[in-house]
Parts: sequence; structure tokens; C-alpha cells
Amino acid sequence: MESILVPIFVCVVLPVAVVLIVGITKQNETNRKAEIMLKALESGAQIDPELFKTQEKPKSVKQELLDKLTGACIVSFMGIAFLVLTGVEQAMPGTMPRFFMSNMLPVAGGVMVAVGAGLFISYFVGKRMLAKEIEEENER
Repeated sequence: MESILVPIFVCVVLPVAVVLIVGITKQNETNRKAEIMLKALESGAQIDPELFKTQEKPKSVKQELLDKLTGACIVSFMGIAFLVLTGVEQAMPGTMPRFFMSNMLPVAGGVMVAVGAGLFISYFVGKRMLAKEIEEENER
């Protein structure tokens, strides 16, 4: 039974819960802003248009590259972990729980390592190509 429930939970319930939490948070923020606007209109006060603009700052080139590097590390390490788990199971059969080991684990590990390697390459090429822009940002 757990060989079915764990993958369903990880692949379906967990992503749906994350999307639901993010959506509810954004909706709550929008509702609060609308409530403020309605109270301001009722009292006849001036409404600040800056209130409804997004508060996010644009990311710098350096921050975007660091985000790529972080993603590359996470994906690569997860892929390596999958491959190591596959190797442990091959060396000592029966050591891993049945629901955890499947035929797709080495494939997923290989794909994740390949994606991580691509992100590492993208980071290092981007760092070299955008060196002038990063230097200009640091001077500001």
C-alpha cells in the first residue's frame, strides 16, 4: 500500500499544496489592498497608486547568475543522491524500502545530473559573458 501512497503524495499532493498556498497568499494580499482602497474611497481620502504596484525589485545580473548556480547545485546533488541510492541498492539488494527503489530512479538521477551540468555550464558561460555588466553593477 505504501508503495502507491508515497509516490502519489510526493508527485501529486505536495505540488498541489504548494500551488494552493502560493495562490491563497497572493489572493489574501490582493483582498487586503482592495479593502484599503474601499475604505479610502468611502472616507474620501486620496489613494496612493504606488500601493498597488508590485514590491519586487528587478534582479541584478549577478543575482540571476547566483540563482542559476544554486539551481545547478541542488539539481546536481539530487541526481547524484539518486545515483548513489541506486548503487547502494545494486550492491546490497533489499537495503532500501521497496517504495523508494524503482527502475526510474537511475534514469531520474541521470537526467538530473545532466540538467545540473547544463545549468553549471550556463552559469560559467554567463559569468564570463556578463563580466562587464556585473562589474558596472558593483560600481553603482
